[in-house]
Amino acid sequence: MTSAGVRLEGLRRQFGSLRALDGLDLDMAPGELVALLGPSGCGKTTALRILAGLEDADSGRIVVGGKDIANVPANRRDMGMVFQAYSLFPHLTAAENVEFGLRLRRQNAATRRQRAREVLELVGLGAHGDRYPQQLSGGQQQRVALARALAIQPQVLLLDEPLSALDAKVRVQLREEIRRIQLEVGTTTLFVTHDQEEALAIADRVGVMRAGRLEQIGSPEDIYRSPATPFVAEFVGLSNRLPGRVTGDVVEVLDAKLPLVGAVHSGPVTALVRPESVDVTADPTGTGRVVAVSFLGPTARVTVSLPDDAIVVAQLESARLPELPPGTPVRVILRPVPVVVSP
Repeated sequence: MTSAGVRLEGLRRQFGSLRALDGLDLDMAPGELVALLGPSGCGKTTALRILAGLEDADSGRIVVGGKDIANVPANRRDMGMVFQAYSLFPHLTAAENVEFGLRLRRQNAATRRQRAREVLELVGLGAHGDRYPQQLSGGQQQRVALARALAIQPQVLLLDEPLSALDAKVRVQLREEIRRIQLEVGTTTLFVTHDQEEALAIADRVGVMRAGRLEQIGSPEDIYRSPATPFVAEFVGLSNRLPGRVTGDVVEVLDAKLPLVGAVHSGPVTALVRPESVDVTADPTGTGRVVAVSFLGPTARVTVSLPDDAIVVAQLESARLPELPPGTPVRVILRPVPVVVSP
């Protein structure tokens, strides 16, 4: 596979009164997988479609492999695409669907068949090449769509929420397969999703978008542990919103002094505290009371009510649930993990 660096510079796109992209800048290294994450309407799919050539930007540059391709038509951009809908031809077998792009590129029959066998093996469907789409499960059809995109050996692979139509277990399995395949072939990949778990699980870097701009881009760990803004902290993962007061380089929350992410002016704030940074201990003299528990397999979430109608959620090992049934008086302890605050 070949791969190329991608650079989007100052992309702007307006749909009537809606500003879909507002000066978007994004750099992707050759072979990198970047996930764009954000709420509906933030511009992530518009950015992908402009890169693919399916939409035109009002202004800005699209540079792939050092060349500006803004005026290159979609069918000449050397990009593979996988959408949420599988979009397979029902009258063609899996192998014939995979061969379709090669046929358009006038590859001979022997080359097409060989390439189709190779990529079907790559996606784990080597024995299913003679089956028609209606004979395959949803997950298998999406694998065929991925194989079809890879068959043309694109410089860039574009994935537009490819897993959102699948059930939860298949979605997890296929996202791991996509990551394995991407690492194996080394194709530069842009993955658009609204599912934060997907983005954090497979990407080299995650870009969180808001109102047509990148709010933050970084490694999954940086995005989660060191969010640059309150929006990123609240959008990626769960956060407790707790009242606090900033003094110097710490914020005082529930009798704990927590370090800050970034510099903040002194005064009252709302601290965004992750559930895994909260510990709960049964204590007859505690000021909190367990109001609900949620079993999540190896972990559990315990919801505690505090004085002044405050609510805090803690994420604990599920083995501790027997000691914390609803109604139990508890003491809440915050671990000294850096937190983001908002006014």
